[in-house]
Amino acid sequence: MTNQLPLRTLGKSNLKITPIGLGCWQFSKQGNLAGKFWPSLEDELIREVVRTSLEGGINWFDTAEVYGQGASEKILSKSLSALGKKPGDVIIATKWWPIFRTAANIKKTIDERLAALNPFPIDLYQVHQPWGFSSEVAEMKAMAGLVQSQKIKLVGVSNFSAKQMRSAWETLQKSGINLVSNQVQYSLLQRKIETNGVLETAKELGITIIAYSPLAQGMVTGKFHDNPDLLKNIGFRKYASQFKPKGMEKSRPVAELAKKLAVKYQVTPSQVALNWLINFSGETVVAIPGATKAIHATENTGAMRFNLSLEDMHLLDEVSKGFR
Repeated sequence: MTNQLPLRTLGKSNLKITPIGLGCWQFSKQGNLAGKFWPSLEDELIREVVRTSLEGGINWFDTAEVYGQGASEKILSKSLSALGKKPGDVIIATKWWPIFRTAANIKKTIDERLAALNPFPIDLYQVHQPWGFSSEVAEMKAMAGLVQSQKIKLVGVSNFSAKQMRSAWETLQKSGINLVSNQVQYSLLQRKIETNGVLETAKELGITIIAYSPLAQGMVTGKFHDNPDLLKNIGFRKYASQFKPKGMEKSRPVAELAKKLAVKYQVTPSQVALNWLINFSGETVVAIPGATKAIHATENTGAMRFNLSLEDMHLLDEVSKGFR
């Protein structure tokens, strides 16, 4: 099954990635508050999820320092090594956590990140949030220093507004470096980047959008609409407005159409939602769904193996316009 997928260029770089990568927040092992969002997965299950993703053709993995305070990075590296992968075989993206820190911490903690991912290098290093104690200008100068000292290959950001993204891009350009990505929440049920300038600016500057929560935490599949009892077992998420009765009713038409198209294409609703996401904006958007079971990883990779028609993509666009 592997190696049959068309690759995309990550921003203005020479790195080629599959339209879907694997998000690794769920590998946090409950190592800190961020990690408690997920159950603690056994090493064997994590390795199986990684193996299934690789066999399905995925060539990149997105993790972060804050995912279990390095736990996700360590088990990802351990799993890839156990599966016979060597540095250069896969692409690794991770993130620096800026909260209560200044830009000086980027250089100070990079060796910890490299140690956690050892022996794999950091292909893409991202500022996780725009809320540090330093400006994006200072942070990008520190990131440029890491590129110049060959500690990392490429620079990205996450959750940056259009203005912050442009400022980061301009700062890096002064060092002859491209900002290659902005990782943001984007799905059929969260389309704000289409109206707040983020997507438009990304297209203008040649920056790839990496979509996290691409399935709106499962809401877009219709499983919660069909079986509300499932809401009892989703932890903190159940308190979000989208999981309240009013939110559920608003998203129902989108979930119903995803299910209808799934039957038409003989795929799953999640595959319909992912396929729309990675194709509706040309090659600008890639996605990083997570997976807590091997079957989820199989579904993720299968989303790259068919194409929704233009007509069906426009139907999904129309029914989800209320989420822009």
